[in-house]
Amino acid sequence: MSPDSALREDICRLAKSLFERGLTGGSTGNISARTQDGGLLVSPTSTSFGRLDPARLSHFDPTGALIEGDPPTKEMPLHSAFYDTRSTAGAVVHLHSCHAVAWSMMPGVDPDNFLPPMTPYAIMKLGRVKLLPFYRPGDPAMGAAVRGLAGKRSAVMLANHGPVVAGKDVEAACNAIEELEDTARLAMLMRGFDARMLSAGQINDVVTHFEVEWDA
Repeated sequence: MSPDSALREDICRLAKSLFERGLTGGSTGNISARTQDGGLLVSPTSTSFGRLDPARLSHFDPTGALIEGDPPTKEMPLHSAFYDTRSTAGAVVHLHSCHAVAWSMMPGVDPDNFLPPMTPYAIMKLGRVKLLPFYRPGDPAMGAAVRGLAGKRSAVMLANHGPVVAGKDVEAACNAIEELEDTARLAMLMRGFDARMLSAGQINDVVTHFEVEWDA
Protein backbone atom coordinates (compact mmCIF):
# COMPACT_ATOMS: atom_id res chain seq x y z
CA MET A 1 0.00 0.00 0.00
CA SER A 2 1.24 3.49 -0.88
CA PRO A 3 2.23 5.63 2.14
CA ASP A 4 -0.14 8.28 0.79
CA SER A 5 -3.16 5.97 0.33
CA ALA A 6 -4.92 7.20 3.46
CA LEU A 7 -4.32 10.82 2.51
CA ARG A 8 -5.72 10.23 -0.97
CA GLU A 9 -8.85 8.70 0.54
CA ASP A 10 -9.20 11.58 3.03
CA ILE A 11 -8.96 14.21 0.29
CA CYS A 12 -11.67 12.53 -1.79
CA ARG A 13 -13.91 11.81 1.20
CA LEU A 14 -13.81 15.36 2.50
CA ALA A 15 -14.20 16.87 -0.97
CA LYS A 16 -17.27 14.70 -1.59
CA SER A 17 -18.77 15.83 1.72
CA LEU A 18 -18.30 19.50 0.73
CA PHE A 19 -19.89 18.81 -2.66
CA GLU A 20 -22.87 16.88 -1.29
CA ARG A 21 -23.70 19.73 1.10
CA GLY A 22 -23.66 22.31 -1.69
CA LEU A 23 -20.49 24.14 -0.66
CA THR A 24 -19.12 23.97 -4.19
CA GLY A 25 -20.85 22.69 -7.31
CA GLY A 26 -20.20 21.25 -10.73
CA SER A 27 -16.47 21.07 -11.42
CA THR A 28 -15.65 24.08 -9.22
CA GLY A 29 -13.21 24.18 -6.34
CA ASN A 30 -9.85 22.54 -5.76
CA ILE A 31 -8.03 20.90 -2.88
CA SER A 32 -4.45 19.90 -2.12
CA ALA A 33 -2.43 18.40 0.71
CA ARG A 34 1.20 17.77 1.63
CA THR A 35 2.45 14.21 1.36
CA GLN A 36 4.78 12.59 3.89
CA ASP A 37 7.82 13.24 1.70
CA GLY A 38 7.02 16.93 1.16
CA GLY A 39 5.28 16.54 -2.18
CA LEU A 40 1.67 17.42 -2.97
CA LEU A 41 -1.55 15.66 -3.89
CA VAL A 42 -3.88 17.97 -5.82
CA SER A 43 -7.34 17.67 -7.34
CA PRO A 44 -7.09 17.48 -11.14
CA THR A 45 -8.39 20.18 -13.46
CA SER A 46 -12.07 20.14 -14.49
CA THR A 47 -13.06 17.53 -11.90
CA SER A 48 -16.00 17.49 -9.51
CA PHE A 49 -15.47 17.35 -5.76
CA GLY A 50 -18.26 14.78 -5.74
CA ARG A 51 -16.41 12.35 -8.01
CA LEU A 52 -12.68 12.58 -7.27
CA ASP A 53 -10.72 9.37 -7.87
CA PRO A 54 -7.94 8.77 -5.31
CA ALA A 55 -5.78 7.08 -7.96
CA ARG A 56 -6.02 10.00 -10.38
CA LEU A 57 -5.08 12.86 -8.06
CA SER A 58 -2.22 14.97 -9.40
CA HIS A 59 0.92 13.93 -7.53
CA PHE A 60 3.88 16.31 -7.28
CA ASP A 61 7.26 15.37 -5.85
CA PRO A 62 9.05 17.68 -3.35
CA THR A 63 10.71 19.57 -6.23
CA GLY A 64 7.34 20.50 -7.74
CA ALA A 65 7.46 18.04 -10.65
CA LEU A 66 4.25 16.23 -11.62
CA ILE A 67 5.11 12.53 -11.32
CA GLU A 68 1.74 10.83 -11.72
CA GLY A 69 -1.98 11.40 -12.03
CA ASP A 70 -4.04 13.75 -14.16
CA PRO A 71 -3.10 17.38 -14.92
CA PRO A 72 -3.69 19.59 -11.85
CA THR A 73 -6.12 22.42 -11.25
CA LYS A 74 -5.33 25.66 -13.05
CA GLU A 75 -5.22 27.31 -9.60
CA MET A 76 -1.87 25.71 -8.73
CA PRO A 77 -0.18 29.15 -8.33
CA LEU A 78 -2.70 29.90 -5.58
CA HIS A 79 -1.96 26.67 -3.72
CA SER A 80 1.80 27.00 -4.18
CA ALA A 81 1.73 30.54 -2.78
CA PHE A 82 0.28 29.32 0.52
CA TYR A 83 2.70 26.41 0.83
CA ASP A 84 5.68 28.59 0.00
CA THR A 85 4.80 31.35 2.47
CA ARG A 86 3.21 29.47 5.38
CA SER A 87 5.38 26.79 6.98
CA THR A 88 2.35 25.44 8.86
CA ALA A 89 0.30 24.82 5.71
CA GLY A 90 -0.40 21.12 5.25
CA ALA A 91 -3.44 21.53 3.02
CA VAL A 92 -5.25 24.18 0.96
CA VAL A 93 -8.91 24.27 -0.05
CA HIS A 94 -10.63 26.59 -2.51
CA LEU A 95 -14.43 26.65 -2.90
CA HIS A 96 -17.05 28.65 -4.78
CA SER A 97 -19.36 28.70 -1.76
CA CYS A 98 -22.46 30.82 -2.31
CA HIS A 99 -22.71 32.98 0.81
CA ALA A 100 -19.01 33.85 0.94
CA VAL A 101 -19.15 34.95 -2.70
CA ALA A 102 -22.32 36.95 -2.03
CA TRP A 103 -20.73 38.70 0.97
CA SER A 104 -17.70 39.61 -1.16
CA MET A 105 -20.01 41.63 -3.42
CA MET A 106 -21.55 43.70 -0.62
CA PRO A 107 -20.63 47.38 -0.24
CA GLY A 108 -18.79 48.38 2.88
CA VAL A 109 -17.03 45.05 3.50
CA ASP A 110 -13.65 45.59 5.18
CA PRO A 111 -11.00 44.21 2.77
CA ASP A 112 -8.54 43.68 5.61
CA ASN A 113 -11.05 41.84 7.84
CA PHE A 114 -13.60 40.29 5.49
CA LEU A 115 -15.78 38.55 8.07
CA PRO A 116 -17.70 40.53 10.71
CA PRO A 117 -17.03 39.38 14.30
CA MET A 118 -20.26 37.45 14.77
CA THR A 119 -19.04 34.30 16.54
CA PRO A 120 -15.75 33.26 18.15
CA TYR A 121 -15.28 30.28 15.84
CA ALA A 122 -14.35 32.10 12.65
CA ILE A 123 -11.81 34.10 14.66
CA MET A 124 -10.38 30.91 16.18
CA LYS A 125 -10.14 28.94 12.93
CA LEU A 126 -9.33 31.68 10.42
CA GLY A 127 -7.90 34.78 12.07
CA ARG A 128 -8.40 37.84 9.88
CA VAL A 129 -9.52 36.99 6.35
CA LYS A 130 -8.12 39.19 3.58
CA LEU A 131 -10.48 40.17 0.75
CA LEU A 132 -8.52 40.20 -2.51
CA PRO A 133 -9.78 41.90 -5.68
CA PHE A 134 -11.25 40.00 -8.61
CA TYR A 135 -8.85 38.04 -10.80
CA ARG A 136 -9.62 35.94 -13.82
CA PRO A 137 -9.78 32.26 -12.75
CA GLY A 138 -6.36 30.70 -13.17
CA ASP A 139 -4.59 34.07 -13.27
CA PRO A 140 -1.11 33.66 -11.68
CA ALA A 141 -1.62 37.13 -10.20
CA MET A 142 -3.79 35.49 -7.53
CA GLY A 143 -0.75 33.58 -6.33
CA ALA A 144 1.31 36.75 -6.40
CA ALA A 145 -1.31 38.50 -4.27
CA VAL A 146 -1.16 35.72 -1.67
CA ARG A 147 2.64 35.84 -1.69
CA GLY A 148 2.36 39.57 -1.05
CA LEU A 149 0.77 38.77 2.31
CA ALA A 150 4.07 37.14 3.33
CA GLY A 151 2.40 34.20 5.07
CA LYS A 152 0.50 36.40 7.52
CA ARG A 153 -2.97 35.13 6.59
CA SER A 154 -4.30 31.57 6.56
CA ALA A 155 -7.36 32.55 4.54
CA VAL A 156 -8.26 34.89 1.72
CA MET A 157 -11.47 35.65 -0.11
CA LEU A 158 -11.26 36.14 -3.86
CA ALA A 159 -13.87 38.77 -4.70
CA ASN A 160 -16.74 37.48 -6.89
CA HIS A 161 -15.04 34.07 -6.91
CA GLY A 162 -14.56 32.16 -3.67
CA PRO A 163 -12.62 31.55 -0.45
CA VAL A 164 -9.19 29.90 -0.13
CA VAL A 165 -8.01 28.50 3.21
CA ALA A 166 -4.79 26.84 4.35
CA GLY A 167 -4.74 24.53 7.36
CA LYS A 168 -2.35 22.23 9.19
CA ASP A 169 -3.95 19.24 7.45
CA VAL A 170 -6.77 18.57 5.02
CA GLU A 171 -9.42 18.12 7.72
CA ALA A 172 -8.45 21.36 9.47
CA ALA A 173 -8.52 23.28 6.19
CA CYS A 174 -11.98 21.92 5.35
CA ASN A 175 -13.30 22.72 8.83
CA ALA A 176 -11.98 26.26 8.60
CA ILE A 177 -13.42 26.97 5.15
CA GLU A 178 -16.81 25.68 6.33
CA GLU A 179 -16.62 28.13 9.22
CA LEU A 180 -15.87 30.92 6.73
CA GLU A 181 -18.95 30.03 4.69
CA ASP A 182 -21.15 29.75 7.80
CA THR A 183 -20.05 33.17 9.02
CA ALA A 184 -20.66 34.73 5.60
CA ARG A 185 -24.13 33.17 5.63
CA LEU A 186 -24.81 34.69 9.05
CA ALA A 187 -23.59 38.05 7.77
CA MET A 188 -25.99 37.89 4.81
CA LEU A 189 -28.88 36.82 7.06
CA MET A 190 -28.27 39.67 9.49
CA ARG A 191 -27.57 42.37 6.91
CA GLY A 192 -29.91 45.31 7.49
CA PHE A 193 -30.49 44.38 11.13
CA ASP A 194 -28.85 46.05 14.11
CA ALA A 195 -26.95 42.86 14.90
CA ARG A 196 -24.92 42.68 18.11
CA MET A 197 -21.35 41.83 17.16
CA LEU A 198 -18.58 40.67 19.46
CA SER A 199 -17.00 43.60 21.25
CA ALA A 200 -13.33 44.52 20.91
CA GLY A 201 -12.75 43.12 24.41
CA GLN A 202 -14.45 39.83 23.55
CA ILE A 203 -12.44 39.51 20.34
CA ASN A 204 -9.21 40.19 22.22
CA ASP A 205 -10.10 37.56 24.82
CA VAL A 206 -10.67 34.92 22.12
CA VAL A 207 -7.51 35.91 20.27
CA THR A 208 -5.41 35.78 23.43
CA HIS A 209 -6.88 32.59 24.87
CA PHE A 210 -6.61 30.59 21.62
CA GLU A 211 -3.34 32.23 20.47
CA VAL A 212 -4.85 33.36 17.18
CA GLU A 213 -2.78 35.08 14.47
CA TRP A 214 -4.76 38.32 14.51
CA ASP A 215 -2.60 41.44 14.27
CA ALA A 216 -0.80 40.37 11.09
